[in-house]
Amino acid sequence: MMDWIKDRDGPQSILCMTGAAGSGKSALQQTVTERCARSDILAAAFFISSADSTRNTASPIIPTISYQLGLRHNGFRDSVAAAVKHDRHIFTQSLQSQMDALIVRPFEALRRSKQLDADTFPYAILIDGLDECSGQPNTSQLTDAKKRSQAEDQQAELLAAIQHCILNNDLPFRVLIASRPEWAIRTALEPGGHLHEAAYHIQLSDNYDASADMRRFLRRRFEVIGLQIRNPQWFTERDIETLVQAASGQFIYVAVVYKFITERRTSLAERLRIVLTWAPHEGQLTHPFEALDRLYTNILLAAKNAYEAVDTHRGRDFSLLFGTFDWYSALGEEIFISADTLSALLGIEARGEENLISDLRSLVTLKTDHDGDLILDVYHKSFTDFLDEESRAKDFFVSEFRVDLHVTKCCLQRILEWCPLDLDSLPREYQELPEFDRRRLQAAITELPFFLYGETDPAFVDELVDFTEKRGWNKFDKLLPLVYRGECGFSERWELWVRNPEAAVILARFIDKWERDEKEWSRVKTNGRFRLGF
Repeated sequence: MMDWIKDRDGPQSILCMTGAAGSGKSALQQTVTERCARSDILAAAFFISSADSTRNTASPIIPTISYQLGLRHNGFRDSVAAAVKHDRHIFTQSLQSQMDALIVRPFEALRRSKQLDADTFPYAILIDGLDECSGQPNTSQLTDAKKRSQAEDQQAELLAAIQHCILNNDLPFRVLIASRPEWAIRTALEPGGHLHEAAYHIQLSDNYDASADMRRFLRRRFEVIGLQIRNPQWFTERDIETLVQAASGQFIYVAVVYKFITERRTSLAERLRIVLTWAPHEGQLTHPFEALDRLYTNILLAAKNAYEAVDTHRGRDFSLLFGTFDWYSALGEEIFISADTLSALLGIEARGEENLISDLRSLVTLKTDHDGDLILDVYHKSFTDFLDEESRAKDFFVSEFRVDLHVTKCCLQRILEWCPLDLDSLPREYQELPEFDRRRLQAAITELPFFLYGETDPAFVDELVDFTEKRGWNKFDKLLPLVYRGECGFSERWELWVRNPEAAVILARFIDKWERDEKEWSRVKTNGRFRLGF
């Protein structure tokens, strides 16, 4: 990053650094700020913080940068003062108008009058935490969705103002912006976005390996502790490696661990042991990752409020939907359903998985695997650990039972909601269905055997009874040959299912038929690896 800042002839004057929560963005920004200051090239720096009411909105950013520039040059300061005297309402105007009046025009006026040498004027401007920039203050009357929308608009407006005023006016500044990959910066940097060609983009989550920095961080601090307690052997290199591996590239993890270990009036060695052996199911009274859990909870809560506030999403349970996607991502090849097919099965709109994680891009992403299937990818193991433990995730904990029951309901509902009264016309009408609807039925039919077998909970039995009373199995039987893909052992999964006594009674007359049918289908279908998602 310092090489990019010092290369003033480089083609891009803006560097956007994005990364997951806790990936080290602010630490890097702080280090770069200090190095720029020592090199006397720091023009201005602004660290946005959602926890600080004086710097959690866009309104103070440009005036503060202008003020800091004024400290570097008396003529610039006088020019800004004249601009404010001329228009006392400048601070209430758009960000672009503020930047034009408080930065662009003062700089251009001094450059034209040769009172300022652009080659020697400090030129590095750093803005950290764009994603923490909220909307205007005093918005308590607004809904959470409105607040989020307003915050995103402010972030987008700031990015547009930087591009319009600094790039389009050929000012000599190099601007470094750090942010989680949320909506405003993500859309600006994507193909077609106004910064796609104009900005140099560093993605910490993909390209930056913080492992070496984390090892160095822990080793140095543990060595200092060793000197203080006169026991340099109180930790081992294996301890450090265990913590670094658990962090999964997440710098905040080791920072929280260090804070926990060094709390006052505690045994350092005992605290280190707790962290190294701590597992969610052990039920320990200590909570070494409380700060990390709070961070994850706040991110999830904001995403939940934003998602459920959308008109077309009302009535949906964000926690259950996301928990279902997360659960399937953890199963891997054991039971595979691609993310887009899972959206279809759950009854949400096409590409609904992208809307679901829109505000979770700092924690998860959607990627294409080696088979070309879309899957949910979790950046950090610590986030998965958080979601898997009810005592940590609390309201965001979704049990395997809830996932199984919900997916079972969705499978049965997909079959019941579409099927013609005249079952003999089903093959023709099925082929005429849109591709997305066919995928729903395919997933529902093929997924269903994995659930309910061995289940004796009344909730599952009730779903079975209701499905049977609505002639669901007759519809299932008619649909089955249309979606069968030659999966080996398909009928065997149904034999496992009838361990449930109620299911055995209901399915008895179908099992033998499906076994005979499978032998016939296998002769005309191509056998292959069983895979859901088609």
